[in-house]
Amino acid sequence: MKRIFALVALFVCSVASAADRPNIVLFIADDLSWHDLGAYGNQDVRTPNVDKLAREGVTFQRAFAASPTCVPSRSSLFTGTYPMRNGAHANHSLVSADVRTLPQYLTALGYRTVIAGKTHFGPREIFPFEYLPNSNVSPPGKPEVLYTDLGTPAIEALLKSHDQKQPLALVVAAHSPHVFWPDNNGYTPENFTLKPYMLDTPETRKALAKYYTDVTQMDREVGIVRAALDRYGYAKNTLFMFTADQGAQFPFGKWSLYEAGMRVPFIAVWPGHTPRGASNGAIVSLVDVLPTMVEVAGGEAPQNIDGRSFTAVIEGKATKHLDAAFAAHTGDGKMNRAPMRAIRTERFKYIVNLRPDLRYGTHISEGDGVDGRDYWASWLKLAETDPAAARMVRRYQVKPVDELYDLTNDPFELVNLAGDPAYAGTQAELRGRLDAWRVQQGERLDFAPMPEDARRGKLPYRE
Repeated sequence: MKRIFALVALFVCSVASAADRPNIVLFIADDLSWHDLGAYGNQDVRTPNVDKLAREGVTFQRAFAASPTCVPSRSSLFTGTYPMRNGAHANHSLVSADVRTLPQYLTALGYRTVIAGKTHFGPREIFPFEYLPNSNVSPPGKPEVLYTDLGTPAIEALLKSHDQKQPLALVVAAHSPHVFWPDNNGYTPENFTLKPYMLDTPETRKALAKYYTDVTQMDREVGIVRAALDRYGYAKNTLFMFTADQGAQFPFGKWSLYEAGMRVPFIAVWPGHTPRGASNGAIVSLVDVLPTMVEVAGGEAPQNIDGRSFTAVIEGKATKHLDAAFAAHTGDGKMNRAPMRAIRTERFKYIVNLRPDLRYGTHISEGDGVDGRDYWASWLKLAETDPAAARMVRRYQVKPVDELYDLTNDPFELVNLAGDPAYAGTQAELRGRLDAWRVQQGERLDFAPMPEDARRGKLPYRE
């Protein structure tokens, strides 16, 4: 009889423990550079909901994607491993069948693990999320690929109906601000402060206004999701994390390993755990999100992955995490074929371009007008008469083998220090560390992987 009572008591305690565990919501914006939010100092863009999130929690100043391209970045986030190791190092490629994924870990811990919105990763069978119906909204006659908005009513319905006796892990993968951007809504392009790596043409400003309009749309969706969490009683026991898969689709952003491509926003709010209005300079990678979520969910962070939990940093108990973040970019089909690898420390960024013989081009310079050709044409026109513009265009199109930047003194990476004798020691050290990481990841140093070399059973959509 005593044994029966003991078992009952154990069961009750287990149920109570499951009920007490926090819900976890991860909101992922699509193609958003870290500096394009009010919370990160941008005074031109309207992002009141993300700014409010920052006031209520901790804002990370040095968070980095594992890749500046959608599928490799999301695959790394959901596996806790870098692209070369999980197999999805080219866009549209699939992770290896033996890789464990976030929904496998969290479901085993008793969580209802749901994803809403964008689902560009695969193969589907090893990502056993509950895929929320009606969380993608496509205009009539448009395929659910790039013309899709987040279906927030479906998310609200989920939160309203979910039995909160079971902890919930919800990934909200927004489609904004990925191209195609909507028409400008209320922005004045003439008043923008452009980043120094952007050429100032009317066409650039018009494109930036459309991009900011989509950033504001994404911000509105953050507000809708958070309001629903509050309305249905989740907010006080939920860790809410906001990030992006990689930077914006502008030159020196997406598809590159410059800061605007691989550095991402990351804000966390966990009532009673995160300090309010805090800013943290710890280096974190998106491969660290999986072990963090597992640890928060009551599990033991897996040891056989690349990521490390940064729960202590989220809770304000630590100000340091990694001493360096790594990133890899392989490419994307017929354009954007420029494999490169990078290491990013607190002060320096070192990039090795594995195929400097190739002329660098992406959808921006080689694709359709909606991808960027409309304003890229204005850059080329300006470069015909403006030497500074010509240098910027050439910098975009022609990559050296080595790039080294002092981010403390050159935050926009305008001055390549590679080859400068004053920085020879730093360059050698970072090149050695990057080479060691590549070998650890299973990559040959004498081979430059191209997109077709990825383990791929091509995903059925264009990114």
